[in-house]
Amino acid sequence: MNSILQIDSEDNVAVALQTLEPGAKVLNGLSAQAAIPAKHKVSLGRINTGERVVMYGVTVGLATKPIEAGALLSTENVAHESDSFSSDSRMPYADWLKPDVSKWNKRTFDGYYRSNGRVGTANHWIVVPLVFCENRNAQMMREALEENLGYKKGSHYSDLVSRMVRLRASGKRRDEIMDETLSNGSSVASRVFPNVDGVKFLTHGLGCGGTRDDADALCALMAGYITHPNVAGATILSLGCQNSTVERLEEEIARRDSGYDRPLHIHVQQKADSEQAMLSRALKEIFLGLDEIDGLQREPATLSQLTVGMECGGSDGFSGISANPVLGRVSDLIVSLGGSAILAEFPELCGVEQELLNRCVDAATASRLESLIRRYAAHAATVGAGFHMNPSPGNIADGLLTDAMKSAGAAKKGGASPIVAALDYTEPVTKSGLNLLCTPGGDVESTSAMAASGANVMIFSTGLGTPTGNVICPTLKVSSNTELAQRMSDIIDFNTGDIITGEASIQGLGDQLFNQVIATACGEYTPKAVALGQDDFLPWKRGVSL
Repeated sequence: MNSILQIDSEDNVAVALQTLEPGAKVLNGLSAQAAIPAKHKVSLGRINTGERVVMYGVTVGLATKPIEAGALLSTENVAHESDSFSSDSRMPYADWLKPDVSKWNKRTFDGYYRSNGRVGTANHWIVVPLVFCENRNAQMMREALEENLGYKKGSHYSDLVSRMVRLRASGKRRDEIMDETLSNGSSVASRVFPNVDGVKFLTHGLGCGGTRDDADALCALMAGYITHPNVAGATILSLGCQNSTVERLEEEIARRDSGYDRPLHIHVQQKADSEQAMLSRALKEIFLGLDEIDGLQREPATLSQLTVGMECGGSDGFSGISANPVLGRVSDLIVSLGGSAILAEFPELCGVEQELLNRCVDAATASRLESLIRRYAAHAATVGAGFHMNPSPGNIADGLLTDAMKSAGAAKKGGASPIVAALDYTEPVTKSGLNLLCTPGGDVESTSAMAASGANVMIFSTGLGTPTGNVICPTLKVSSNTELAQRMSDIIDFNTGDIITGEASIQGLGDQLFNQVIATACGEYTPKAVALGQDDFLPWKRGVSL
């Protein structure tokens, strides 16, 4: 196993693949001047104050003090800096070298066909509150449905609490209570409707009290879920006086699917006889709707019907050289087979904008991408923030010192294919190929947006470990390192740590992961996030509260 990796020949720093002790030889006779923890960066030559720090062939920072050859890079000697970019400087687009996909040419996945021709990888009913005032009603419906229909997750925790109550009542000591262990949760009822994957609830904190733009965006986001191919029917809960109106929602549904014909039940509480009357009717409609959609069967579909969202969260110093390039390989395979991939998280594209602009299929797409990036950055600046503030304490502790350093590795999730579209938040994917979607870097806001834009499977890479999933879209978790995959095996589906040790290749693991994506799309493999009930959903609040 090599001790360090210089990613690009232009780089003046390298990644420590294992912890280096002071004096350890690292490259071309260079010795480590101090302990270099694994995942952190070591200077390959003297970097003077004000000089660029280069990784992945791009600027990822500036030296704030002299950095000697073999020294550890840290926030004490490096500050954020990135290269400038402009669509006017875009290089002429050149065809890319597609990967060989011949072994998948005849592969299919079994999915749920909708009347508009789209194919789902799951079969859900969703309950959509149009305003936070309806969250309680949604929660009451959730408790009634999940328990009785066999969708409840985590019953072993309830069982543990029940046993602790009994032990306390019987006079057991505190240490005896602490010794109680979790059951395996086998008491959960089997599904009443086996072909329905679940009733999902999109609770949130928006819908009123914010800007009209935020209310409109919420309606567009919800419409993306209602018309999603993984959703067979929906129940809408409206209070009646909020900014996110039923009429606006219906407009957005029609915009995405003019012939929308799936079950859609709308309830306005201020027009109902009572809360009990409204919820009783809604529960009966859902029950009968589930009975209807339970008759749907999976049928073979071409891989071109896959739209895969690429996400990273809890990233570490290995993410950009193991997990994210593997996701990039999967992205290129999907695109080559006529499907679509989504690369989001605009704050985590900082420093590689010019490379992305160069990959746009035409000048109009490049101009749109630049406009979206600059508008987002300008909005952040108005509230005293900026993309440079993106890295979390966990990112920094594990070697991602600047946003540009983090972004250069995060962008690897998009592979090398051409960029066919630049989409604003809530806009749907309509073109096959790699789509860039404007979202925050926050994991759940980003995954929530990718699902609304049409992702029917998501792949989520992580180096530190994060339990994030999505409420309707099966999400595979990919570890950047083996230690994490072993320690958090309950949430990790796929490990790319063997790339770090040199035991596996990006292409080899990318091909394996793609096969797991296909198995997930078929319903043959259940991702850990799905099994654990990690039904995350979070709209992006772009405006202010009023």
